[in-house]
Parts: sequence; C-alpha cells; structure tokens
Amino acid sequence: MRTDLDLTEVGQCPAGNHHGLGQQRTHGGKLGGRLGTHTLILPYRRHTAPARAAMLATVTRYRAFSLVAAVTALTVGGCAAGSVDTGSAGSGSLTSSSVPRLHVEVLGTSPHDPTSFTQGLEVSGAELLEGTGLLGRSHISARDLGTGVERVRVPLPDDVFGEGLTVAGDTVWQLTWRDHVAFARDRDTLAERARVTYDGEGWGLCAQANRLVMSNGSDTLTFRDPVTFQPVGSVAVTLDGKPVDRLNELECTPDGMVYANVWQTSDIVRIDPATGRVVAIVDASGLLTAEQEKGVDVLNGIAAVPGTDRFLITGKLYPFVFDVRFVS
Repeated sequence: MRTDLDLTEVGQCPAGNHHGLGQQRTHGGKLGGRLGTHTLILPYRRHTAPARAAMLATVTRYRAFSLVAAVTALTVGGCAAGSVDTGSAGSGSLTSSSVPRLHVEVLGTSPHDPTSFTQGLEVSGAELLEGTGLLGRSHISARDLGTGVERVRVPLPDDVFGEGLTVAGDTVWQLTWRDHVAFARDRDTLAERARVTYDGEGWGLCAQANRLVMSNGSDTLTFRDPVTFQPVGSVAVTLDGKPVDRLNELECTPDGMVYANVWQTSDIVRIDPATGRVVAIVDASGLLTAEQEKGVDVLNGIAAVPGTDRFLITGKLYPFVFDVRFVS
C-alpha cells in the first residue's frame, strides 16, 4: 500500500463491479473518470519516462476530472477499499476447481515496440496487426509476421483513444474507448473508410464466421453484425456461476472459442460464447524478468497463429511479443 503520492494519474474502479461506479482503467488501459464517482490517485513513478509523459498528457486532456492529493486505502486492483465486488470472479487472479488451469510454453520471442500501448493484436495473412491506445499516441499498424518490418502505420486523431481491432473480410474494425466510435478501415492500406457509433465503452474485439464479438470491460460480450456493426446479441461470462468482469482484449479461434485477457491480471480465459462459461484459465505470468517488469504495464494482446496451436501474446509497453502454446 502506498500513501506517498505526488505526481499522479486519475483512476477508478471498473464498471464490472456492478456498483454503479464509473468504469475506468488506469494506464493499464485508459485514464479518466466520471465526476461524482470514486476518483482515485494512483502512483506512476515506477513507469518509464515516456509512459509517464503520455499518462500526464492524457490526464491533462481530461480537464473535467478532479485530482486529489492522496488516497490512504488502495487495493491491488486500484480501487478504494470496499468498492470492489468480491462476488465477481474477475476481482483478482482467477481460481477454479472445475476448469483446467493452463500455462504458457514459450517457443520464441520477437521485438515489440516498447512505446506501444497495445490494445488489439491479430494475425491476418502474413501480417500482424496491432492497435494501440493513449491520447495523441493511438495508432494502427501492420508488420510482416516473419521479419517484423512495419509496412504501414496510421495514427488516430489526437483526441481519440484507440482500442481493440479485428479483421472481417476486407474490413479492419477498430474500437475506441469512450469516443463511442468504431473505425471501418481498408485491410490493405488501413485507411479509414467509415465510422459507426455504438453505446458504451470499447475494449476488445474479435471476429467469428458470421459475427463480431466485443468486450466493454464488464462481464458481457456483445455480438455485432460484421458489416453494419449493429448489436445482434450478447452473453454474460461466468466461472463457476460467478461473473467474470474486466474482459479486455479478445481473440476468436476456429474452434468457436473466445480468448480474453482479464485486465489487471496475468490470466487469459477461454470462453464458450454459446453459454458464456469459462472453460479454461491460462496463467501467463512470468513472461518478463523482474527488471523488465519495471518499465511495462499490463498483459494485453492475444493473436492466434492460423493453422497451428500457437498464439502470439504481448502487453502494454512490453519489449517482446511471445510465441507460445497454452499447455497443461
């Protein structure tokens, strides 16, 4: 617990706790908050100088948010004591006696831009697509899967906070956090073709054969039409009958499953979208050394490698992309 807070960032408890608090992720996802809710100040000194500068720039842009000098009670999840719904399975590292707990087998690594605040990751053809966040730094890029050479990068408007992405046919859909806008982009050039509005926040996105799957930081996955982006259904995600909230970046796989990062943990959950049940938990902790962890943020980014049982995973400000298998 820390109470010696000076230069700070604004944070709030996630909406997934169902207490009516404004949804907020710290630099692990988003910055900002809603007036009249439990606004907190969280330490930022352990982060790299570029990350601190970006965080402060983001807070400056959210001028309506109040700043306070100190908070005397913080949980690991960054919420004031008593404000976390402990009945939710997403309130910390997940445990269950009814579903398998898997681990990652690291097969290799490749360099990752340590200034990229990863929000979406997906393999498309011979390229790796990545979407990043933070105001003034959000972009979408495509780079060669084998060489890592970046072919194209398109910045988002400075006042837009980028989020998850996915490919549906010849369209790349890219979410935004609180701007209520999804960008429809050309798959080759990544140039914007259209914008579609949606309600609520945007976190993660992936594509199945006839629909998109979207997360908003709660325990709900929303299904959307891959052409119009209109909602066509939803499912609540549960583990042993309890809601699993803070669902973040998503990856849809050919077997019909959906994988999701659980924000502020090293857990990845495998979800059956037909029922919402978590059918496996992947423990992805220990990828970085203690020294490397000092300059990074949360694990975020899952990309299945087509035709294999491998995944590429990374995190916000991570120096590497890890080529892994999920094994028992």
